[in-house]
Amino acid sequence: MPESSIGLVLLVIILALLFDFFNGFNDAANAIATVISTRALSPTAAISMAAVLNFVGALAGTAVAKTVGTGLVDSEVITLESVGAAAAAAAIWVLIASRLGLPVSGSHSLIAGIIGAGIAIGGLDILVGSGIRKVLLGLALAPLVGIFAGYLVMLSLLWLFQNTSPSTVNNLFGRLQILSAGFMAFSHGTNDAQKTMGIITLALLVGGRIDEFSVPLWVIFLSGSVIAIGTAAGGQRVIRTVGMRIVKLRTIDGFAAETTAASIIEAASRLGFPLSTTHTITSGILGVGSTKRLSAVRWGVAWNIVLAWVFTFPITGVLGAVLALLAKQVF
Repeated sequence: MPESSIGLVLLVIILALLFDFFNGFNDAANAIATVISTRALSPTAAISMAAVLNFVGALAGTAVAKTVGTGLVDSEVITLESVGAAAAAAAIWVLIASRLGLPVSGSHSLIAGIIGAGIAIGGLDILVGSGIRKVLLGLALAPLVGIFAGYLVMLSLLWLFQNTSPSTVNNLFGRLQILSAGFMAFSHGTNDAQKTMGIITLALLVGGRIDEFSVPLWVIFLSGSVIAIGTAAGGQRVIRTVGMRIVKLRTIDGFAAETTAASIIEAASRLGFPLSTTHTITSGILGVGSTKRLSAVRWGVAWNIVLAWVFTFPITGVLGAVLALLAKQVF
């Protein structure tokens, strides 16, 4: 591909890294909200652990990056301006959601931004059908699998420890939950950091700086570092929503929700599915909470979260399209 100006390539990389930061900031809750709400770890310790393991997880593969970079839109048709518009749209929406305390999906924000920007520039023919189907499959299945698996895991734990004293259970899972939260943070880095890797690598390919879609090592380290910094910055409002406002959690509940969600996310990452970690952990919490009784779940809060998910695709898709058209005029 012909080379674009280095300044424009750098601008797109910066926009992608802004999304990476805000994604880590919003998704800090995915890994550590439950471990904080059950008081298994202090907020400072939990956030520090999540930041480190987000970075480590980012080094674990590039299958999701390939789906994001080449599986959604035709890389031969998409323009560098459109790639930047997609990253900007996702960053703006995730920032707004973070300020409102809504745990939206950074994954779906970015994907919708790419699709919207791509259609604005190249029409519907620019879309890659197989990749779109993979994303939609993850969108549909993640909440269902999270709720069902969380419910079953929690029921199994309750059966196994039905004759154990509450204090013993609390102490045991207080320790085990630290491990499950670490697993969740690692899996979050594995899946979510790769989305930024995909965008940056796509920008390098479209900008003529690389000849084929292969994620450079420096992109892996940079994406992992920035999402870790975003996680370390906190996202306290979202942490309160996910960890404290949906359902009151005990240590055994937090362990069940985190282990369920992290296992689903890890499996998806290996298969190249850009899964929503937000959908998965929130659904896991809902499934776990449902084993108590349906009234134990604050369904009003859950419904607000669902609405945020529903609006993510149209809002970010339209924003990506508008920004792509504006960028086409400017550049």
